Amino acid sequence: MKKIKSVFCVIPTMRLIFQAYSMIFMLGNLVASQSLSSGGKDAINTTIINFNNEKMQITWAARELFPNENVSFFYTFGEGKNKVWKPCITYLLDQDYNSGCLFKTEGPTLAISIRNSNGSEELFYKNLKADFYIKPSPPENVTFFWEEDTVTVSCNKPERNAWCLTFELQYKSKFDKEWQSRTSKCCSVREQGFDPRKCYSFRVRLRRRVPYCNVVKYSSDWAAETFWMNGTLLDSCDDDITPQSKTVIVLSCLLAVLLMMLILLILLCKWQRVRMSILPAIPDPKYPFADLFNYHNGNLQEWLDKNDHVVLQTKLEYEEPESITEAESQQEDGKNSGKEEPLEKIFTFPGAAENNDSKAAEIACLIPASNTMAPFAGLHVLMNDDMYVML
Repeated sequence: MKKIKSVFCVIPTMRLIFQAYSMIFMLGNLVASQSLSSGGKDAINTTIINFNNEKMQITWAARELFPNENVSFFYTFGEGKNKVWKPCITYLLDQDYNSGCLFKTEGPTLAISIRNSNGSEELFYKNLKADFYIKPSPPENVTFFWEEDTVTVSCNKPERNAWCLTFELQYKSKFDKEWQSRTSKCCSVREQGFDPRKCYSFRVRLRRRVPYCNVVKYSSDWAAETFWMNGTLLDSCDDDITPQSKTVIVLSCLLAVLLMMLILLILLCKWQRVRMSILPAIPDPKYPFADLFNYHNGNLQEWLDKNDHVVLQTKLEYEEPESITEAESQQEDGKNSGKEEPLEKIFTFPGAAENNDSKAAEIACLIPASNTMAPFAGLHVLMNDDMYVML
């Protein structure tokens, strides 16, 4: 029992010792990264980026710090007395002035030196820990696993110092104005509460932990943005039109077409009525008096002698149904008003009476109620508004 108790006491003690050693190591790195020395000038501001511990980029404000001189840059990853200074091969330019240098990362400890144009005079010197300026690369092989309204996003784990990284997920729907963020340890994050009817945009990146691993808050670039709706990958959130909405659109279009056809039919019917009221049809007398002109050459007396029983129709065969309906309505109005106005009148021809024709001396002609009595060669012809007689 005593041995077991001693083991349990030793384990927490070792853990505390390890944590204390880790803190001392990190503090030492911080102090080393912040230590610097200057030559002929005071310390100047430089921007230091270690791209995924593969390539270094050092930049400075050339136009402000060295307005009249094009400086040169040297660097070394060696320690102690055996430092080998290397000149910069790839310069970054600002208006033809050297404003930065890009070179390969070769170790954790870096010393830089900015000198005059020929390298004979040192203008600035700095010693730093390259590991504390790492900017991670974007996440690789990002996967999404959906389970109802919950999604789990993960990526490949870096080979080195994964514990120094945090995994950040941002998302928003097409109705949101700002991104919503969720951060977890590398390299997986889980979030829930997604509406299956909405399309969401997702993006992820890696961030270096400060101050444990970095002295600068560097994050990787965002991975490619993806669009998801109810567990389905889309090309964009503009493609989230469901089949139901497509059916509604088709039905709406069909209803609109049918409505337009109905409106056109109504307009056509109205146009016929308007055209008839503006341009009424002119009756042609050749139809009721066809025999008079074809067989008697317009001789009315001869035509009457041979056709004494012919009854003239009150309406022409080709008249429009509206005119017939109007005449019928006039007849009904006459009956209802109680006026004894004859719907047909008889006109006599004196020539027939003088000849003492034993047959009907009077020829009944059904003529609608007229407005004018026209005499012609001793004949009295009752005329209405929409007919005429040409002899």
